[in-house]
Amino acid sequence: MNGVLLFRASTANVMFVRTKLVSLALVGALLTLVTLVTWLQHSLDRQLDQRAMRIEELAQLPRGEYLKPALLGYHHLGADILWMRMLQVFGKKHNSADEYAWIYHALDVVTTLDPQYAYPYYVGGVVLTNLADRVDLSNRLLEKGHRENPNEWNLPFLLGYNHYFLLGDAAKGAEYIGRATRATGAPTFLSGLATRMYAEAGNPDVALEFLEALWKDNPDLAVRENLAIRVKEVMVERDIRNLEVGIDRYRQKHNRLPTRLLDLASEGILPQIPEEPFGGVYEINSDTGEVSSSTHPTRLKVFRLDKDIQG
Repeated sequence: MNGVLLFRASTANVMFVRTKLVSLALVGALLTLVTLVTWLQHSLDRQLDQRAMRIEELAQLPRGEYLKPALLGYHHLGADILWMRMLQVFGKKHNSADEYAWIYHALDVVTTLDPQYAYPYYVGGVVLTNLADRVDLSNRLLEKGHRENPNEWNLPFLLGYNHYFLLGDAAKGAEYIGRATRATGAPTFLSGLATRMYAEAGNPDVALEFLEALWKDNPDLAVRENLAIRVKEVMVERDIRNLEVGIDRYRQKHNRLPTRLLDLASEGILPQIPEEPFGGVYEINSDTGEVSSSTHPTRLKVFRLDKDIQG
C-alpha cells in the first residue's frame, strides 16, 4: 500500500514538473515573440516616424528584397505592421505626386514581404488610379499581384478597367476581364461584361457598369467620391450621344437642325431631355448641331475616335 502511494506521489511530481516546464516554455516563447514584435515595431517606427507620421518617410523604406531577409522569417508580420501604418496614409484625401510615388514604393515593399497579401494590391491599385491619376503605377502593382495571386478575380478586373476605361484599349481590357471570369469567386456578371467590351468598345453604358461595380466594392470614402464624379462624367457623355442621335433624326425628318433641344421632346423624338448630372444644362449649337454640357464642355477622350481630344 505504501509503495502504491509512493508511486502515485512520484508520478504526480513528475507530471507537475512536466506541466511546469511546458508552462515555462510557453511563457518563454511568448516573451520571445513579444520581444521580436517590439523590435520590428521600433525598426519600422524609425523609418515611418510614428509620432509625426510624415508620409515622406515612406521613400526611405529599403527595397522589399533587402528588408525581407533582415526580418528573419517574420516578413509576414512585417508586412502586416507596415500595411497598418499605410492605412493611416490612405486616410489622407489629397497627396502630392511625389507622395503617391512613395506610396507605390511602400506598397511594393509590403507585397514583396508578403506576395500573397492580396488586399494591398487591390486598395493600392484603386488609389493610384482614382486619386493619384497614376494608371502606370496602378497597372504595375496590379500586374504583380495578378502574377502572385492568379485566383484573385478583382486584380485582373481592375486591370481590365484601367485598360478599357482609362487607356482606351478595349481588347486588352476585355482580355483581363476574361481572366477575371475564370478566377475563384468571380461574379457572374463578368462574363457578359467581357463579351460586351469586345463588341461595344467605347460604349458609356459598359463604362458605367465598371464604375458601379468599383463603387460598390470599395470601402474608401475618398475613392468612392472620386468614382461618383467619374460616373457623372460618363453620364454626360452618354446623354450627349443620345441627344446627338435625336438631333440626327430631327434633321432627317425636317431637313434642318433644331433650334433648341426641347424640340426633340416636343416632336416625340426623345421622351424627355435628360438632366445634366452636375446641375448644369445641355446646349446645342444651332449652326453645327453639336451638343455640349455647360459644366463639362470637353468630351471624355476614352469615348472619342479622335484620340487627340483630351478628357
